Amino acid sequence: MVFHSPFPDVDIPKLSLPQFIFERSKHLGEKVALIDGSSNRTISYQQLFEAIRLVASGLAAKGFKKGDVFAIYSPNLPEYAIAFHAVATLGGINTTVNPLYTPEELLFQLKDAKATYLLTIPQFMDKALAVAEEAGLKEIFVFGETEGATPFADLLKSDGHLPEVHIDPEKDLVVLPYSSGTTGLPKGVMLTHHNLVSNICQCGGVKSDAAIRSDDTLLGILPFYHIYGMVVIMNYALAEGASIVTLPRFELEPFLQTMQRYEISYAHLVPPIVLALAKHPLVDKYPLPKLRVIFSGAAPLGGNVAEECRKRLGCWIQQGYGMTELSPVSHMNPDSPETIDLASIGPSLPNTEYKFIDLEDGHELEANQTGELLVRGPQRMVGYLNNDEATKRTINSEGWLHTGDVGYADEKGYVYIVDRVKELIKYKGFQVAPAELEALLLSHPAIADAAVVPCPDEEAGEIPRGFVVLKPGQVLSIEEVMAFVAEKVAPYKKLRRLEFIDAIPKSASGKILRRVLKDRVV
Repeated sequence: MVFHSPFPDVDIPKLSLPQFIFERSKHLGEKVALIDGSSNRTISYQQLFEAIRLVASGLAAKGFKKGDVFAIYSPNLPEYAIAFHAVATLGGINTTVNPLYTPEELLFQLKDAKATYLLTIPQFMDKALAVAEEAGLKEIFVFGETEGATPFADLLKSDGHLPEVHIDPEKDLVVLPYSSGTTGLPKGVMLTHHNLVSNICQCGGVKSDAAIRSDDTLLGILPFYHIYGMVVIMNYALAEGASIVTLPRFELEPFLQTMQRYEISYAHLVPPIVLALAKHPLVDKYPLPKLRVIFSGAAPLGGNVAEECRKRLGCWIQQGYGMTELSPVSHMNPDSPETIDLASIGPSLPNTEYKFIDLEDGHELEANQTGELLVRGPQRMVGYLNNDEATKRTINSEGWLHTGDVGYADEKGYVYIVDRVKELIKYKGFQVAPAELEALLLSHPAIADAAVVPCPDEEAGEIPRGFVVLKPGQVLSIEEVMAFVAEKVAPYKKLRRLEFIDAIPKSASGKILRRVLKDRVV
């Protein structure tokens, strides 16, 4: 059974992403577009669009052209949006890099994406310089000033002249974020201008009191390198003419202070932050009377936590669903507070259809039957960069994208996610690929075999737990193994628990029996 959105299809203009946002927001002039929550520095819409033009001109003068890849390796700053759209204006491709990445992880993405330029902050320059030569970078830019990099501000000194660039919105890529998809190591997700414009229009087509309005002030705490922060906050909010307050990282009290100081009305969050808002005593110290909507995504939000948070703060709690490969949103819960089911991700967006298939033989299921969720719509990615095999596994011949998530739809078409086919671990909304950690563990000379599985955790959602088999005669402590991993990966990928066992349970074909290991987790 194929399910359709209850909302009418929306018209999606054939425009590049910068053109789309400019056409919708060019009249806003001196209205504030972006605020640095750490310094109170502001950028108006007029200043934003002028800065995008100048930076694009500056990049063009340095030889950056259509199809080139520009890496942004930075926490959230107002200038992030300027760099992103300057690259897009020239027909270039942004590859957004997790600021927590180690040099090894950074190098992998730069080389895989074939990035030619990198933008970062002074604090990350040691990592950037360590990989620059091997990655083949032509130049490093930096927000601020530091030795070995060109100040980003220098690009604003251009003459503003832009080369003529023809962008085909449906074919030309605008961003290349990295995702582990349904399994395996990170892969470049090829997203076009049309993908992102489509998803913004689709989100806007869900008419409800919880939609972003031009008089909203949003919090940009979710990282812009991640598809959730990139599209749903940085681009959707700018297209609606709202104001965005950026914060480089989450710490509960500064987060609450910022919410209060700037009278945040709309907050895109992840379940661990919603949990803190529901339960932490510090929240009572910072009344948030202007907060009208919390939108939760990136991982499942429990209905009880959502209800507790809603009652405590007196705001609307809205849950959505998506993935990098869907630009990212496919489902959103739009109902009124009287009828909303806080445990559901809601029906699909306009222009989006979905179905569930049996996990064994792949036949289509009916309402209230549990299986894998498949989605089809204009927000679906082109495919994975340089990985046709993974693309074919994820997108079938009829254009359906396998999400790797297990759930069901009720008679109203409201979707409930109950489990995952995919092996990814979701730690505070971040994707952790077991295969990556397993490969790292197996690189240790004293380790014979290893497996990593998710372990439920109230605060983080899931944490990575490792199981290790030592080689005969070898001695290692749990602390030594965990430290070995921690030195080589971003903090969110670290093993949080570890157990030594005699053998990793495997099937006859050699596949790790993760369910057996999960059952050992208490």
